[in-house]
Amino acid sequence: MNSKLIFTIAKSLLLARWRQTLVAAIGVTFSITMFVTLLSFMSGLNDMLDGLIVNRTPHIRLYNELKASPNQPITLSQEFSNQHHFIHSVKPTGTRAEVYNYGAICKALNQDKRVLGVAPKLIAQVFYNVGAIDVTGVINGVDVEAENKLFFFKDYVTTGNFMDLKTIPNSIILGKGLAEKMFANIGDVVQVTTVKGDRVQLKVVGYFQSGLQDLDRVQSYASLTTTQKILAKPSSYVTDIQIKLTDIAQAPVVAKAYAQVFNIDAEDIQTANSQFETGSNVRSLISYAVGITLLVVAGFGIYNILNMMIYEKMDSIAILKATGFSGKDVNAIFVSIALSIGFFGGLAGLAFGFSLSSLIDHIPFNTAALPTIKTYPINYNPKFYVIGTVFSLITTYFAGLFPARKASKIDPVVIIRGK
Repeated sequence: MNSKLIFTIAKSLLLARWRQTLVAAIGVTFSITMFVTLLSFMSGLNDMLDGLIVNRTPHIRLYNELKASPNQPITLSQEFSNQHHFIHSVKPTGTRAEVYNYGAICKALNQDKRVLGVAPKLIAQVFYNVGAIDVTGVINGVDVEAENKLFFFKDYVTTGNFMDLKTIPNSIILGKGLAEKMFANIGDVVQVTTVKGDRVQLKVVGYFQSGLQDLDRVQSYASLTTTQKILAKPSSYVTDIQIKLTDIAQAPVVAKAYAQVFNIDAEDIQTANSQFETGSNVRSLISYAVGITLLVVAGFGIYNILNMMIYEKMDSIAILKATGFSGKDVNAIFVSIALSIGFFGGLAGLAFGFSLSSLIDHIPFNTAALPTIKTYPINYNPKFYVIGTVFSLITTYFAGLFPARKASKIDPVVIIRGK
């Protein structure tokens, strides 16, 4: 049968019961709107939370782990080589925390095309002296320019200029929580004591706020040179080499390769933040589940409406079949009705979903814990709109398929005889 004629009949049936058609379309529109909005918001939230970690975490960290020697004296003895060894209370070896051949390693890393950038780091355990009280903390000695390039350091310095660490000798940027605990203002001089008992005075030039309060209460930042002076170490002394790759997904493989090549411990970002990544995946899964559930519910609404339409249009279906329309043609008519509802309802849902997402994106979201976030996070990934369109068509297709098959099997003789 002529496809144009089938679509014309489907259009007539749709308009004949336009109120029911409108209700079904509104159901699809609402489902798609909430599907797109929910996924955009949850994905934006995941990106925001991931950014708190990823922006401040290297893709690969090279360091020397404090660990026990794998070769104990008894394992080196030939006399006991064929026996089981039970060794208790094994103590770590006196391995130095310093990264050996730091300059050569950095040179090799910068020549690797997989590497986006390298930033050295020196971690110093200290005590902040607040009157008669000592507060435990950590000073991160960093190359200021490299730290800003790779980890957006300036975005997290809420007060002061991050470059002051480089230009002002013996300066420090305190974590916001730590500064409040110490009652330290910009321009004040704070005193720190190293684990060896050496005391150093540092000038506060800024506040740092990562959004993770536990870190902001203990961590502070100083230049690499200043931190080396605090620990009385030479200019080649660093404890960490931070690496960012062009492709974060390669971090586990590249980390293993670097560990073997440089004979050093390497930790990739996936291993370091596995629990956090699991939480993001669970939130995404819940968003998809809720969105698909909304579409299925809308599909049942279309199914019910088409069922009622078939019962009401028994005479029309009988006449169509009596005038030469086959069961396949009748099936096509009612499937076309369902797909039309899904298509136009889906388009409206995409438009409303984008509008609602845009509205949420402009709602102010100001919190002291997240200084870099100004509005509620939204991710406008096109795949959400593609997924919404595909699911709306699939759901409405199956919602119309079963009533359509029922209509195609109607015997016109029985209907006409009953009349």
